[in-house]
Amino acid sequence: MKIIVTLLWGFCIGQAINYIGSSLTGGSYDFVTATLIGLVSAGIILIIGQVIPKTIHTDEIK
Repeated sequence: MKIIVTLLWGFCIGQAINYIGSSLTGGSYDFVTATLIGLVSAGIILIIGQVIPKTIHTDEIK
């Protein structure tokens, strides 16, 4: 479920960034490009999340 939500947010944020960026630069909005950029970015974030080691706290109360 975590992967699906991350990809969904990547899609939405990619669309918003591409729309705003194309408006600011005077370019044209392209749905396919925005989708690819958003999903690839979300995939990279998921991979980074899997590669980073999780720290285990073994602090004992003495």
